[in-house]
Amino acid sequence: MKKKILLTLLTVATTVSMLAGCGNSSSPAPAGTEAAKTTDASKTAETEGKKDYRIAVVVKGNTNGWFIRMEKGIKKWADEKGIEAWMTGPTDTDSSQQIQIIQDVINQDIDALCVVPVDPVACEPVLQEARDKGIVVICHEGSTVENCDYDIEAFNNAGYGAFIMDNLAKLMNEKGTYTTMVGFLSTASHNEWADGAVARQKEAYPGLTLLADLPRVESENNTETAYEKAKEVLKKYPDITGFTGSSSDDTPGIARAINELGLADSVHVVGTGMPNECRELLKNGSLTCITLWDPADAGYAMCELARMCLDGEEIGNGTNLGLSAYDNLVVDENNKKLLMGNGFISITADNVDDFDF
Repeated sequence: MKKKILLTLLTVATTVSMLAGCGNSSSPAPAGTEAAKTTDASKTAETEGKKDYRIAVVVKGNTNGWFIRMEKGIKKWADEKGIEAWMTGPTDTDSSQQIQIIQDVINQDIDALCVVPVDPVACEPVLQEARDKGIVVICHEGSTVENCDYDIEAFNNAGYGAFIMDNLAKLMNEKGTYTTMVGFLSTASHNEWADGAVARQKEAYPGLTLLADLPRVESENNTETAYEKAKEVLKKYPDITGFTGSSSDDTPGIARAINELGLADSVHVVGTGMPNECRELLKNGSLTCITLWDPADAGYAMCELARMCLDGEEIGNGTNLGLSAYDNLVVDENNKKLLMGNGFISITADNVDDFDF
């Protein structure tokens, strides 16, 4: 009897040992087996789960054609990466409304916040709050922002301003008086472009003169306001023969004023513009040239930079964000948070139909 009991216990122990050996999850399955494939799939799913980020992009105004185009780049990035990202912003360009929207989105369990600030200084407190919550903050057109991880620009801002001035100087035959227009005097990027244009003029075009009484005009990021302000300037200062425009609303508004006053042959404007908004102005001669970068690429670049920050990837000179305009970033020597691409382009009547935005 004792022998039978002992034999039974040994049999049970052996069986349990064998079952334990077969089901031991800490032992890797042989490569190529279905068990190995299942294990690999589980690990992949776990890794991908860690990248299930939520990224909010807050722009200056979500009904503006520039940012409607930007949203396409954000959606493209989200589709390619399989990561949730969306755009929001005030209906009209308004700093206080934008700050309230930023406040709302940082309370929505997001991982990263991308912002195109109306007023960089005014945004500082809410962006600091976002960073205090552990949210990665990426800016665009906000090179002066301190409370961000990085600011990404399509180019060197001073270089873009110089590019605008080179085009304007050519149209003005390198002589005459000009002034500059920006969306808001508080908009960092707009003023940096205007400053870059003025610096380029002083360096290379001594025959041009900046209007001393009114060196900078504010359009409030509104085409109608740009039009009205340009008419006022042209009537008050008849010697004006050139304008630079920073906002995409400035350039078409100024061109409309020039055309209405019958000055298209003697007064010129070069600046940021949207192809679809400026197409007819270019074709009828009211505008000769607009300058810009693709806002869709900027939206894509912001989101990709945010992802890289979240993943802890190295960022610096030579960083590639997967777009030709942002495939070899340069870090500003004086501001290590400022990253610059090489994405500005010039559009005329000859090539405007190559662009549909």
